[in-house]
Amino acid sequence: MEVKSTYKYARISPKKARDVARAIQGMPVSDALDALAYTPRKAAALIGKTLKSAVANAENNHELIADDLTVKEATVGDGPTFKRFKPRARGSAGAIRKRTSHLYIILTDEEEIPEPRERSSKPKKRTVVAKPKAKAKKAAAPKKEEAPVEVEEVKAEDNNKDAE
Repeated sequence: MEVKSTYKYARISPKKARDVARAIQGMPVSDALDALAYTPRKAAALIGKTLKSAVANAENNHELIADDLTVKEATVGDGPTFKRFKPRARGSAGAIRKRTSHLYIILTDEEEIPEPRERSSKPKKRTVVAKPKAKAKKAAAPKKEEAPVEVEEVKAEDNNKDAE
């Protein structure tokens, strides 16, 4: 059986909370609470509060034993962003975004939980397509040499006409 708990509008950036949430996925509840207790981050306290709420929901509403529960899913969604401004030099203002998060925890009492996939830290290889090279400049050189020769011949003919 699955038990859910949510914490909406938590005043923490979703990016910062996701790291802590990923760390407890697939753990038994007791291990997850211990891990969160010794994690020196603000997100650990907020996720711990949500996890305790999920355990209380399981015990009171569904009559489950807390020791048998495991964290099936711990996700963090984006909440609304509070927009503020900070006065800056020369009468301008800089934007400040105070981000909020929605924390979702799902516990289960089932034995086998599919392990979350590990993400590879290696970047994907990209194939580079070679551009065709420009034509060699040597092919253009003979054309330039031919043009002055023709001009010189014309000039020589003009000089011969003047001499006659």
